[in-house]
Amino acid sequence: MRIHRPHGLARGRVGSAVTSTHHRLPRLAAALAAGLSLLACASSGFDGQVYRGEGMTFRVGPVPSTWRRVEVDQSLVAFRDDDAQATVAVNGRCGQDGDDVPLTALTAHLFLHFTERRMLDQQRIPMDGREALRTELVAKLDGVPKHFTVVVLKKDGCVYDFLHITDGNASGEQEEFQRFVRGFATLS
Repeated sequence: MRIHRPHGLARGRVGSAVTSTHHRLPRLAAALAAGLSLLACASSGFDGQVYRGEGMTFRVGPVPSTWRRVEVDQSLVAFRDDDAQATVAVNGRCGQDGDDVPLTALTAHLFLHFTERRMLDQQRIPMDGREALRTELVAKLDGVPKHFTVVVLKKDGCVYDFLHITDGNASGEQEEFQRFVRGFATLS
């Protein structure tokens, strides 16, 4: 006589069904973890308000309708405003120079390859419970003058750089950029 055993039940004592299920739990947990990992990878990137990836998650302020998303090397999120001839970029990195390098040095490092740098304004501002450094300057890259507004923030071992770059005076765009930056917050 053959006894039909449901899938996963072992031969022997009645308690072996519990043991068999118990042995499947690690495989089930591993499969669930792999599935969750795939979901996390699928959700990396920028959804219009929140960036997930690169070991960090953060929110930014409102993105104006005139800004279109573009891909820029070494930027997590970047936009181009064609009407204003402006580019906005957000860079971030964790575990590198986040603890022991001052904000002024981190800002200066952004402009190492530029010439004829002229600082217009620099001030410390509150941002996401920390102090950030906002710098406005003009500089030339390959002889082409650019106007920059840069905000650098260090938080939880990460450094975040926010850049607003135009060919000329950026006064009309500053408020939109400032709202975008003011809305920044790290998320767990």
